[in-house]
Amino acid sequence: MYRILKKELLTENIYLMDVEAKRVARSCYPGQFVIVKLDEKGERIPLTICDYDADKGTVTIVFAAVGASTMKMAELEVGEGFSDFVGPLGTESELVHETEDELSKKHVLFIAGGVGTAPVYPQVKWMKEHNQNVDCIIGARNKELIILEDAMKEYAENVYVCTDDGSYGFKGNVNDMLKELVNNQGKQYDLVIAIGPVIMMKFVSLLTKELGIKTIVSMNPIMVDGTGMCGACRLTVGGEVKFACVDGPEFDGHLVDFDESMQRQKMYKTEEGRAILKLREGDTHHGGGCGCGGDK
Repeated sequence: MYRILKKELLTENIYLMDVEAKRVARSCYPGQFVIVKLDEKGERIPLTICDYDADKGTVTIVFAAVGASTMKMAELEVGEGFSDFVGPLGTESELVHETEDELSKKHVLFIAGGVGTAPVYPQVKWMKEHNQNVDCIIGARNKELIILEDAMKEYAENVYVCTDDGSYGFKGNVNDMLKELVNNQGKQYDLVIAIGPVIMMKFVSLLTKELGIKTIVSMNPIMVDGTGMCGACRLTVGGEVKFACVDGPEFDGHLVDFDESMQRQKMYKTEEGRAILKLREGDTHHGGGCGCGGDK
């Protein structure tokens, strides 16, 4: 059993847990994810890693209790745990492969939407630990849904909070905040890393393309099985078929076909839709968690 050492309600229906998973904690990098299962018959739930401590052997996860499985997760208390806690999975952030000298030449902006703030946090923390200053936008519909603001301020040089309803911080969405920074405050960025709802990442990518800023997005929100075998997270990136769980979850936001991905997600929610997708996509329907490229 992978024991829960800490549990915290960040805001309504959004929970943070520190889980004892020593081998996973020793191998984590920002941008990766884990798969958790409550018990032997439980659903596989992919969750991006919010934080990790190799010395303590802990991995931090953040999740929204919105479905049956995550609601059951929310009922777990400290001392209880998961039957499975698998990871780290996925490809780590491209930033971890660059030298401090290379990173110092970039002005990086992180954009976090809602629960997407959780996977942004370890990347911001990693950058600070490697002597890099970054800016961060945190956006949500209202003040009550803003999470990890204080934690982010420990590592980001500037944290800009915005809410759609203006109940806290800048009034507007993350794109409005980005326009304010670039057009009115004279900020210049070489790289934007945006993580949040798919629709948010789509419009951030459209704006940054206009502004000429390279953009990375995380397609973790579309993952289901987490191994490439279910075919849920199939997407098109630069005209090529990719799978968020085995090829990502991070991709060039200017190359992702967001409209196709969102339409596909709607179809995947029904049994009939899954059958149509499987028939239509043939051999490319599955990603092949073993690296074999799917069913042939």
